[in-house]
Amino acid sequence: MTIRQIKLSQADKDHLIKLKRWTKIENWNTLCRWAFCLSLRDRTPPTPIDLPSDSNVEMTWPVFGGDNHEIFLAAITERCARDGLGTDPDTLNRQFRLHLHRGIGKLATPNRIKSISDLIRLALDQPPAEPSAA
Repeated sequence: MTIRQIKLSQADKDHLIKLKRWTKIENWNTLCRWAFCLSLRDRTPPTPIDLPSDSNVEMTWPVFGGDNHEIFLAAITERCARDGLGTDPDTLNRQFRLHLHRGIGKLATPNRIKSISDLIRLALDQPPAEPSAA
């Protein structure tokens, strides 16, 4: 296993707190999986920025990936190879964190996700639901 520990930035933690409130999804790892997959769907590599690990949100790789942690590892390995970045452990760790950060930011875009239904629409690449007239 190449990725062992995941520690989020305070900004990512703040976004996840809002997402937990909006979606009623209680577990960090579930939201992080959605975010990671959303970022992988983007055809461009994430912007190579320095990400702090300054929050108290931390999880192991098996907790992040659950029963599918090997599939998530294969996904980031394939993505790194496709982007021409190599697949050494440091590259996989860095690219995983960049994808996770980008995905969390996309999910936390104002008015994008307000419920689990919005997550499903996003996964299916459907437009957001129209606000209901009251």
